Amino acid sequence: MSFPVWLPALLGFMTAVGSISIDMYLPAFPAIARELGDVRGGAQMTLAAFFVGLAIGQLVFGPLADRAGRKLPLLAGMSLYTLATIGCALSTSLVSFSVFRFLAALGGASSIVVPRAVVRDLATGQSAARMMAQLMLVMGLSPILAPALGGFVLQWAGWRSIFWFQAIYGITNLAVVGFFLPDTLPPERRVRHGLISVLQRYIQVGRDRSFLPAALTVGFGSATLFAYLGGSPQVFEAGFHVSPVLYGCIFGLNGFALIMGSQLNGRVIMARFGLDRTLTGAVRVMLGATVYLAVIALAGIAGLAATLAGLFVVLGSLGFIFPNGTVAVMARHHANAGVASALTGTFQFTLGAVSGMLVGELGDSTPLAMVLIMLVAASCVTFCNHLRPRGVPGT
Repeated sequence: MSFPVWLPALLGFMTAVGSISIDMYLPAFPAIARELGDVRGGAQMTLAAFFVGLAIGQLVFGPLADRAGRKLPLLAGMSLYTLATIGCALSTSLVSFSVFRFLAALGGASSIVVPRAVVRDLATGQSAARMMAQLMLVMGLSPILAPALGGFVLQWAGWRSIFWFQAIYGITNLAVVGFFLPDTLPPERRVRHGLISVLQRYIQVGRDRSFLPAALTVGFGSATLFAYLGGSPQVFEAGFHVSPVLYGCIFGLNGFALIMGSQLNGRVIMARFGLDRTLTGAVRVMLGATVYLAVIALAGIAGLAATLAGLFVVLGSLGFIFPNGTVAVMARHHANAGVASALTGTFQFTLGAVSGMLVGELGDSTPLAMVLIMLVAASCVTFCNHLRPRGVPGT
């Protein structure tokens, strides 16, 4: 199926909902905790609530996207996201804020699960990896720009303005989807079954021997990332005493590493070495970088520059792991693309929620807890990738 050259940019803009919703408010963790309830790990709990909402939301929107097409679920999901984000901006307690964050994630999940299904509708193998790389080029601008933007908004207008900005993003998404997104799933290919059939399709996809190892490779990769997301505000702002604006710039630098990795993957590396070798190599690099971070943290020599160097390599390797792992997940599930995408996303954000909560509970201003959780997650990535069957169709 042919598609407009601008479609990957549109999909990337929609998929950036996760990064914009998470990365923009990371510099505001201390301010939110002070105003809404300064309890241990309170800000990280709001992040975990968002991850749980994304996990559950994808289980809902995946089958819905296979049944109702790609466009209608996006419109419904982004409407909920926008309204709940306005609720975040108006919250007066940590409990209400967490509830609205959960609801925003529930709706925002549509903008994560549906674009992956659209990619599967249009391309396979190396073509899909290249399309994912184009999508990540646009999506990757958000983790580069969002934390710095969040830091500036926080400094000049307060943390609530961050969520008004996100509400405007939600409204823009609604307009973009309504006017420009083509529905890539024609009516004759849509699934017309009830709840029992949906559950059977989840079981069918989950039991496929190629699915679970690949999906968990991506899922534990996200756990590695989310340990960094949950721990880095405390580590950098309280531990290394950087300002919210400088933290945003540091975060953007690491976001650049991720997007640089994804672009090298889509344009050069995968075409030369193939999906399996590229993915395995990236997994090994990430494991080595997390071992390095753990060693310097345990030795008490984890200074700002040394920590940044290790994190840059970890984020860069994830730029290879995420697109290739996603292609490996989706390759054999054309008929159940929405379900496969939803299950993968659920693994990602469930494991991410656990990772974020552990960092919030165990972490302090030193990098130790953050990097040890990253090491455990990276070790699980390595194990799951080892179990993954080789030979993805089209690569």
